[in-house]
Amino acid sequence: PPTHFKQPPQYMVDLFNTVANADGVTKNPDILKGNTVRSFLDKTHSEEMRFLFVLSSVAKNEKILTAELHLFRLWPRVTDGPKRHHHCRLSVYQVLEKDKPDTPGGKKLLASQLVSLQTSGWVVFAITPAVREWTEDESSNQGLLVTVQSPEGSPLDPPPLQFATGWGHHESKKPMLVLFTDDGRRGALLPTAGFAGGFHTPGITPSLGRSRSTRSLDRLKPCQLHPLSVDFEEIGWSGWIISPRGYNAFHCKGSCPFPLGENMRPTNHATVQSIINALKLSEGVSSPCCVPDKLYSINLLYFDDDENVVLKQYDDMVAGSCGCH
Repeated sequence: PPTHFKQPPQYMVDLFNTVANADGVTKNPDILKGNTVRSFLDKTHSEEMRFLFVLSSVAKNEKILTAELHLFRLWPRVTDGPKRHHHCRLSVYQVLEKDKPDTPGGKKLLASQLVSLQTSGWVVFAITPAVREWTEDESSNQGLLVTVQSPEGSPLDPPPLQFATGWGHHESKKPMLVLFTDDGRRGALLPTAGFAGGFHTPGITPSLGRSRSTRSLDRLKPCQLHPLSVDFEEIGWSGWIISPRGYNAFHCKGSCPFPLGENMRPTNHATVQSIINALKLSEGVSSPCCVPDKLYSINLLYFDDDENVVLKQYDDMVAGSCGCH
């Protein structure tokens, strides 16, 4: 993905901070349904109550769990004379006939709610059925229509309230579709392909930097967990990852000497391999290796190829403990 200097939606930043700590490590795995949250900004930028979201970046294997329309209500217009209504009814429709949504069969009601005309702020509508249709058949996406009516259902013209749009309003208040999905994979793969230099910034060669004798001493120490600081700027990923800026991945280092004690957390296979190696019963069988035996997920907030902001949980990113395997 390209480097970005745009501001991510505040909702997505707040969601990241709720789900994860400063390192991106999940605080509570039950906060989110699924492992991915996608945000899409409105593509119509019109002053009318019409909204269109392009969902081409949603993968076919992603299960749509919940879809929400987020609209920011501006302060109500100042009208002449006494105010007749303290509330109004907002309704969201799925557009079925793009050019004639007001004809019978031209639209389908998705959600409706009463809102106060005395305040401003976000209004959220659940629109999951429409988004499921759109992801199954992209051509069926004719957008959304919002109507403003009196509490009894009669039209209000002009509407007593407006929503922030793509034009002339702050970036953080733009109409937004938020999608909670799950791709069904236990461990989501990091998008490493396509980055210049892979994991390393072009022109930088990882330095060995340590003497052979120091590395030999490390191998004599028993298998254990060590810190491993990852800085996304250093590996060339800071252009697309919004948060975190880096994290402690930890790594496993040390020897797995015979006999393997319980503190080495060996597998049964490692125990047998250790015996074979110690007794030199089979040529070319090495001693077991010190590797992570417990791994944790972290959350990444990032821009995808279509400039949408995504919060995704990537499994197996942090070594939690080590063992001889």
